[in-house]
Amino acid sequence: MPKPELRCPVCRKPAVPKHAPFCSEACRNRDLIAWLDERYVVPGRPIGEDDEPG
Repeated sequence: MPKPELRCPVCRKPAVPKHAPFCSEACRNRDLIAWLDERYVVPGRPIGEDDEPG
């Protein structure tokens, strides 16, 4: 059975091995910027005032 084609999670074009899972450096950078702008989040409980960092 053939492997399904990996698609870029940003633009859905076929992924390029050099930039996998993205199709280009531009899409890789767009994804990084989305994380840095907090458009993506990992679910978890909110941090309270009594919680210590780290």
